[in-house]
Amino acid sequence: VQLQASGGGLVQAGGSLRVSCVASTRIFSLSGMAWYRQAPGKQRELVATITFDGTPNYSDAVKGRFTISRDDAKNTAFLQMNSLKPEDTAVYYCYCATPPYWGQGTQVTVSS
Repeated sequence: VQLQASGGGLVQAGGSLRVSCVASTRIFSLSGMAWYRQAPGKQRELVATITFDGTPNYSDAVKGRFTISRDDAKNTAFLQMNSLKPEDTAVYYCYCATPPYWGQGTQVTVSS
């Protein structure tokens, strides 16, 4: 399995970004997906999950601002991030639950 994340970048506070994760697994449609993030000096934390049938869940820190989605036809998971805050600055990682696999991270930097 390979997970290719992209879409990170530098944005001002209040702005938006969308990160994407393309999976090579043939059973993507059967797998839950998740986004995690890790800020410098902090532990990796769960941001959002989406089940194989599209049910999302969010951490309290991003609820109401971030939206996780998936396009099974393209083996891709997305994280739309709106109303970004400087504390959202981190490396964002995608995770495939079946089979369990981490993608490489993509840097998101939010300037104040």
